[in-house]
Amino acid sequence: MPRIDRRPRRPVVLVTGASSGLGLAVLRRLYNQSVHVVATARVASLPRFAAMGIRPGPTLALLPLDVTDADQRRDVLAQVEQRFGGVDVLINNAGVAYRSVVEQVTEAERLTQMDVNFLAPMALARLVLPHMRAQRWGRIINVSSVGGMMAMPTMAVYSASKFALEGASEALWYEVRPWNVHVTLVQPGFISSESFKNTRFTAASRCATADRRDPYHEHYANMGPFIAKIMRLARATPDTVARRIVRTLDARRPPLRVPATLDAYLFAALRRLLPRGLYHRALYGALPGVRRWGPHETEATPAVAPLANPTADRPR
Repeated sequence: MPRIDRRPRRPVVLVTGASSGLGLAVLRRLYNQSVHVVATARVASLPRFAAMGIRPGPTLALLPLDVTDADQRRDVLAQVEQRFGGVDVLINNAGVAYRSVVEQVTEAERLTQMDVNFLAPMALARLVLPHMRAQRWGRIINVSSVGGMMAMPTMAVYSASKFALEGASEALWYEVRPWNVHVTLVQPGFISSESFKNTRFTAASRCATADRRDPYHEHYANMGPFIAKIMRLARATPDTVARRIVRTLDARRPPLRVPATLDAYLFAALRRLLPRGLYHRALYGALPGVRRWGPHETEATPAVAPLANPTADRPR
């Protein structure tokens, strides 16, 4: 490990998904600091910056980026390299969440979830690493979730994407330390915001939510309001989590994992302290309305997600 901190005098920080929520809070935190900020968002979301009085300048670039588009990823990195020399800090914040049980997700929906939350962050990390290794300094901050340390019903593919992000980031932490490049997973739990309203439903889970005869109806009918209530009661906000991210950016030796909310600390402690069987039984018993889940007299035929392409779920 190099013993000299080679941090650039004014690091270049790339933030994905910066037009709303946590990404916007991070942008606001970095706005007046001694850094160059490259804030990205989808083309349709770029007008939000001007509406909030955020305009590009000598230390701020606002660039269009759909993180799932390989050409756009390369184009953004080329623009940053031409203007600032390269990305010194990558904050992978852009994400999406599907609410659905496993049985009601199509292959296309699974791939969309994984593409945004796992494949895209890793692709961006690959693009920025040559510059970081060359200068012997860099930071990659991947915004994970409590859903990346524990799973909950109706959020299976979301947790799968975050578990994947956690595993790859942990491996990357080992791989790039010799070049003084540090990888950190920031793990927010429930945040007091309206972000839960942006959770997507699959075609099948939307039908199941509305159809009382669907075998999974009670799962959605109980979990949705439960999550919404907890998020409204949570004390953590996008700004408090953004503060943790910025502190991590400034740390000389940032840790691999940073729980960013009180419940993230709590669930991490429960996983460490409780025997695994007891842990799962306790959480199952605490699920809202769980005694009403499962078979009932009016149950319809199980609603398996329809396949647009009959070969879509075959192994590749």
